[in-house]
Amino acid sequence: MSSYVLGLSCYYHDSAAALLKDGEIISAAQEERFSRKKHDSSFPKNAVFYCLKSHGISLTDVKEIVYYEKPLITFERLLETYLGTAPRGGRSFVAAMQVWLKEKLFLKTELKKNLKAVQKSLGFHSSKIPILLFSEHHLSHAAAAFYPSPFKESVILCMDGVGEWATTSAWIGKGKDIDPLWQISFPHSLGLLYSAFTYYCGFKVNSGEYKLMGLAPYGESKYVDKIKDNLIDIKEDGTFRLEMSYFKYHRGFRMTGRKFHKLFGRPPRQGETELTQFHMDLAASIQVVTEEIVLKLAKSLREETGINNLCLAGGVALNCVANGKLLQENIFDDIWIQPASGDAGSALGAALVGWHQHQEQERVVNISDSMKGTYLGPEFSNVDIINYLEQIKAPFHTNNDHKLFEQLAEELEKGHVIGWFNGPMEFGPRALGGRSIIGDPRNQKMQSVMNLKIKYRESFRPFAPSVLEEDVSNQFEMNAKSPYMLLVAPVKKELCKKMTEEEDKLFGIEKLNIPRSSLPAITHVDYSARVQTVSKTTNSRYYELINAFKRKTGCPTIVNTSFNVRGEPIVCTPQDAYRCFMRTEMDVLVLQNQILFKSEQPKVEKDETWMQEFELD
Repeated sequence: MSSYVLGLSCYYHDSAAALLKDGEIISAAQEERFSRKKHDSSFPKNAVFYCLKSHGISLTDVKEIVYYEKPLITFERLLETYLGTAPRGGRSFVAAMQVWLKEKLFLKTELKKNLKAVQKSLGFHSSKIPILLFSEHHLSHAAAAFYPSPFKESVILCMDGVGEWATTSAWIGKGKDIDPLWQISFPHSLGLLYSAFTYYCGFKVNSGEYKLMGLAPYGESKYVDKIKDNLIDIKEDGTFRLEMSYFKYHRGFRMTGRKFHKLFGRPPRQGETELTQFHMDLAASIQVVTEEIVLKLAKSLREETGINNLCLAGGVALNCVANGKLLQENIFDDIWIQPASGDAGSALGAALVGWHQHQEQERVVNISDSMKGTYLGPEFSNVDIINYLEQIKAPFHTNNDHKLFEQLAEELEKGHVIGWFNGPMEFGPRALGGRSIIGDPRNQKMQSVMNLKIKYRESFRPFAPSVLEEDVSNQFEMNAKSPYMLLVAPVKKELCKKMTEEEDKLFGIEKLNIPRSSLPAITHVDYSARVQTVSKTTNSRYYELINAFKRKTGCPTIVNTSFNVRGEPIVCTPQDAYRCFMRTEMDVLVLQNQILFKSEQPKVEKDETWMQEFELD
C-alpha cells in the first residue's frame, strides 16, 4: 500500500502544498495560481485539493501532514524582539498580536479546520485528520535543497529573511540525514538587508527583490564602502552583523529608519515615481555586497567541510546573479539550487522531512535530480481545452506537434509574441516552458514590446533565454546545465557587439535601447543573461519547439518570460491563459495542440478596470 506525505506552507507569503508518494515528489503547487492573488499567504486549500484530487486520494490516504515551521518559536522571537525594542514599535506590536491571538497561536486547530473543509470539498465526510507534524523553517529549506538534489553528500546553505530565529544557516546532508553546522540569527539577515534596499528604492518587499537585481547592471557600485562602513560588518568567513540603528523591520512597519535615509541623503522612493541613477547605483552596490557575502560563505564552507557539492535554498538563492558568480568561482565542483527556493518550496521540504527524518526512510538519489523539471502542477488535455474553446466560441486550429512547431517557428521569425501553454504547470517562481510567453531573441524591439505591450511592466526589466541544452556553450560563457533559470552567465563574446565611443558614455536607463549582441532581446546591459537550458528528457515539446526555430533560423535560443501580466500570478488554467491573451497585445496563443490567432478572435474592449485589478508593485 502506498504511503503519502503532504507538506504545507502558509500564513506568511507564497503558501503552497506538496505531495509525496513513497518518497517520490508527485505534485506541488502555489496557492496564488488558483486564487489569482499574487503571493497569496492564506491556507492553500486549492493547492491541497489539486494535490489530492489529481491522484484520486483523500486525506484519509495520507499518513502524515507536515507544516513547514514551528509557529510557537516564531512567536517567542516576536515577543523577545518587541520587548527588546520597547517602547518603540508599539503600533506594530499591537497589529502583530491581533493576528497571532486570532489565528497563529492556535495554528494546529486552524490547520485542522481548513483540512477538514478540503476533505469535505473532495466529497469525503470523514473528519479524521492524519498526524500533523511541524518542521523548522530552515530545516524545511535545507530538506528542499538537499533531498531532491543529485548529490549523495553535500553542504547546504540556506539564506532568507528569517525563519523562527535563523536567517542564514549551514548544514551537511548525507544519505537521509541532514545535520546543522551553524546559523546566523535574527535580526542580522542578508535577505532583510536586501529587502531594505528593495523598499528604499520603491519596490515591494517579498516580491520586488528581483526588480532590484534587474536594475543593478544600469548602475555603478559606488555605495559599497558606505554600506560596509555603516550598515554591515562582514567577517572574512562571510558571517556578518548589521548595525540595527539604521533599520526598522525588527520593530515597525517600515524596513528603514531616518538614520538610513540620512546616510544616503534622501527619503525612500515612492512607488511609480522616477527611477534615477541614484537608485540604479544603490541597486548595483547592494548586489555587490550580497555577492561578496555569498562567495565568502561558500569558500569558508568548502574549507571547513572539504565536501565538494553545494545545495542552496531560501529566498536569497533566487538571486541568480550571485549564483552565476558562485559558479564562475569554481569553489565547489557542483552546485544545485532548489527551483522553488522561497517559502513555497518549504512545503516540499516539510514533506521530505516527514518522509526521511520522521519516518526514517532511505533516500533514492536521481542522477539529474528528483524535481521532474518542476512540472508538478495541473495539466489539461486537448479534449479539456477544445471543450472550453468551443464553449466560449473562440476560433482555433488544431495541429499535430510537427506542423504546430513549424508554424510557431514561422510566427516567431515574423516577430510575433506567443503565449505558450504546455503540459503541467511549473512549481516555483519561474516559467520554464509550461506557462511561458515566447519571442525571437534576435528581434531588437522584442524587449520593449513584451515589457510595455504584453507584461505592462517597467521597461528596464530584462528577459531570459531558453536555449537547447547542447547549444548553451555556443551562446553563453557557461558549460553547466541551468534547467531552472537560476544562473546568470555572459553572452558569448563572438555574439556581442562593441559599443561606439558615444554609446559607451551613456548612463543608466539610456543604455536600454542599445543592442548589445546578436540576441538583443535577452542580453542585459552588462552583456549577461539569465539562462534556462532545455532538455528533451524533461520537456520534450518545448525542446522540439525551440529545435524547429533553430532549423528555420540557425538560432537555438528563444525569449522566455512568465505567462502573466504585472501584478498577476502566472496563469494556471486555459481560462486564465485565454483571458491574459485577449487583454494584451499578444499575437498568438497555443493551448497544447490548439493555436489561436489574435486577428481571428472576437474584439474585446480593453477597460481600465481590468488593469486596476492588478497591484502595481
